[in-house]
Amino acid sequence: MDEKEIREAEILKEELGNPEEEIFVEKDQSVEEVLIDSIDEKNHKIKNLISMVILLAGLFVGSLFVDIVQLVRGGGFSQKALSSADVFQSAGKTWVAYTEPMVTIKVVSDDSCGAACKPDEVLVGLKGALPTMITEKIDVNSAEGKKLVAQFKLKTIPAFIFSKEIEKTELFAKAQPFLDQQGDAYAIKSAEAGFPVGKYLVAPTVSEKDIKIGNDDAKVKIVLFGYFQNPDDKKYYQNVITPVIKDYGDKIQLVFKNYFPASSVQGAQAAMAGQCANAQGKFLAYSDKLFATQDAWSKVKDDSTIFKGYAANLKLNVVDFNKCFDSKQFKDQVDATQKEGQDFGIQMTPAMFIGSDLQLPTATYDDVKKVLDNQLK
Repeated sequence: MDEKEIREAEILKEELGNPEEEIFVEKDQSVEEVLIDSIDEKNHKIKNLISMVILLAGLFVGSLFVDIVQLVRGGGFSQKALSSADVFQSAGKTWVAYTEPMVTIKVVSDDSCGAACKPDEVLVGLKGALPTMITEKIDVNSAEGKKLVAQFKLKTIPAFIFSKEIEKTELFAKAQPFLDQQGDAYAIKSAEAGFPVGKYLVAPTVSEKDIKIGNDDAKVKIVLFGYFQNPDDKKYYQNVITPVIKDYGDKIQLVFKNYFPASSVQGAQAAMAGQCANAQGKFLAYSDKLFATQDAWSKVKDDSTIFKGYAANLKLNVVDFNKCFDSKQFKDQVDATQKEGQDFGIQMTPAMFIGSDLQLPTATYDDVKKVLDNQLK
């Protein structure tokens, strides 16, 4: 460069305000072009710096504003506030912090069932044990409801199904024996957990091993879970079951399933005796005798002699009866009906199903007659 160009470059450095930064001018580039490019580059850097300052300032002010609101009004949820307290008040509500995850619980029910199927009572109890749960209502007749019924083989509603997150809660270890896992979800075994039944979705099964009175092709089937030692069962059997069998005959089929407390030795013995009498086609006569003489045998420690005596009085084949009774020939069947009653959540007897409808133990003959007449129509 000549002396003039060197002088212009020095002036350019002074105008840019950075005497330490050297300016290089290419051979074919004028001083004016270098000046314009340098100014543009500097302005671009300044704009970037200003934008960064504004962004950082905005974040700081926003965080500061939330913290100030939290202090002044008791509202707002900044990270700082959340880290320093476990209880908040906002919008008229108190918010409590938990370390456990949110768990979704699907409640399968049926509005047409009325008050009996409302899950409110159970949900209140579950909320106390699992405060982080959120509920989702599922109609049993919807596509999802039918899918859940099939997936978990639900027998009763309301039914309660937890999402996989329950595995991360303290409740899981305690509730696991009452949970049925299918895929990534868990259904509460309502019967085993003792939850109230609003409605049964299926009827108890009837097998060839069951005690059956009446034809297999009868239009209406009555399934009775009964306990020979229970005075309420005696009254129900005499006032409802016996006249129903007499009045409806082959139009119905009665299926009797033994169901008694596990601690009842006499109840187990009476169930075995009834099964052995049924093997000879004499169940009705023998059951009438058991209920009629309930006070005589229910208080005896060893009632086997009494039961064998009843077989002789009713003209059963005593040799076959005694062999059946002593060998506990039908123990597997008695055990099976016990388990079935538990699966259906039977908590007391008498428990009579007409189809899938459970009749109350307080039902009268007239109550049962109305149901039977409707179903026979």
